[in-house]
Amino acid sequence: METYQIILIALFVYLGSIGSIIGNTMGWYTLGRPLVASLVVGVILGDVQTAMIVGIPLQIMYMGNVTPGGAVAWDLSYATYIGVAGAIVFGIGLDTAQTIGLAVVFAGIGGLVGQIMWNVSYAANLPLNRVANKYAEVGETKKMFIPNVVMGQSIGFACRFIPAIIVLTSMTAASAQSDFAAIIPGWVTTALGVFGGMMASLGMGIILSFLLKKNYHIVIFLAGFVLVTYFSLSTMAVAVVAIITAILYYVAVSNIDKKGVA
Repeated sequence: METYQIILIALFVYLGSIGSIIGNTMGWYTLGRPLVASLVVGVILGDVQTAMIVGIPLQIMYMGNVTPGGAVAWDLSYATYIGVAGAIVFGIGLDTAQTIGLAVVFAGIGGLVGQIMWNVSYAANLPLNRVANKYAEVGETKKMFIPNVVMGQSIGFACRFIPAIIVLTSMTAASAQSDFAAIIPGWVTTALGVFGGMMASLGMGIILSFLLKKNYHIVIFLAGFVLVTYFSLSTMAVAVVAIITAILYYVAVSNIDKKGVA
């Protein structure tokens, strides 16, 4: 990776975090999502195809990621940006399964770093409450932006941008010195790719447990699965079939209700 590419990816690691300067809607819930982050990394490194190949499994893996009580099991932004970058840099000449395996490896590294820095950020932000209280006690409300924006964003930026720079620079140095694929046997990356697929199934299962409220919802889901798997329909085709089915169902139910009222 070139220096400017490292800086850009590290910048997006910060922008895709909770509480970044662009807000949670554009940051954590958009740039912080694995699929969007993969596209960004692919554009920066000039390999969108590989980025999306590994980004889709990562997106599914982390779809069920939750933060109960503020506890962060894994940092999505760190995991995806680092994971996809690592897969692109070291995945040259590997097949799809091995490339996804590499992405899982580097996502684990990035996620771990992000988890650590999340806790560091929490601890570093504690003194800011005292600064804000001092301004509040003397009625200097115009200075409240100093602890809330200036100091808070500085801590958030430092805890994400700087470690990301270090990790990405280390990856670049390692890729220049040796072939990562030669260091780690193919069976390891393949096994990690299979593990990633299992995690993807787990993530999808968690999402479905929230979405499927009634028993017949399972039948609808299985119908879509059959259309894709056995009839080889594209996602768009299944979506069109679903829309048509929903309209027919709505019309049928409406007619039944009208007759019942009459």
